[in-house]
Amino acid sequence: MELKDLVGLHKLTAVDKGILPGDEHAGRWGDAYCISFTIDGFTYYVVEEPCDGYRSSMKRIICTNEILKNQFPPAQVMATMRADRTYETNNVLDFADVKSGKVILSVGTGNINDYYPYFVAEWLPENLWINKDVK
Repeated sequence: MELKDLVGLHKLTAVDKGILPGDEHAGRWGDAYCISFTIDGFTYYVVEEPCDGYRSSMKRIICTNEILKNQFPPAQVMATMRADRTYETNNVLDFADVKSGKVILSVGTGNINDYYPYFVAEWLPENLWINKDVK
C-alpha cells in the first residue's frame, strides 16, 4: 500500500501515537515511532524507519483491524498529497478537516530527495471543526 492510495474524501474517527518495540517493525536502531488512524472503519499504522538518528523516513503503512483508544465523533476529511516545494520533494499525505479547511493529520516522509529526509507524523486535533470553540 502507498500513501497516494488514500487520497480522497474520508471519515476520520480515531488517531493514536506511540512506539512499536524493536521487533519486525523497527530497524537496527531499535524502537520505531508510529502514528495510527482510523478512516472509513479501517485502521492504518504509519511506521517510522529511524535510520541513523539524523535521518528518518516512513518505513511502511500497514492496514489492521485494531480499534484505537483515542476516538472522536466522525470528521469528514479530504486527504491530499502534499505539494513539493522549491527545495523539498515530499511523500506526505495531509488530511484536512472539510469544515475547518485546516490540516489535522499529516503522515509520510518529507524532503525525500535530500541527504536529510524526515519522518512526518503530525496530529493537530486543535484544527478539528469540533474543537473550534475550545480555548
